Amino acid sequence: MRLIKVRRTTKSEKRYHKKMGILTTRVTYIKKYAGLFPLKTIHKYRKTYYGEVKDCQNCTISA
Repeated sequence: MRLIKVRRTTKSEKRYHKKMGILTTRVTYIKKYAGLFPLKTIHKYRKTYYGEVKDCQNCTISA
């Protein structure tokens, strides 16, 4: 039985970028879990309209 698992989840978020404005995009989170409890987010990324994979540090969450 494995106690530490890595899970990938995707959810829609509203993001803001100074060149594009507000956009709704699907953000994928890769998290490390111990049993049922999340320990840490390893990486989060999003796919663009053209199929590129970008890191989410480039966009800020709109308020």
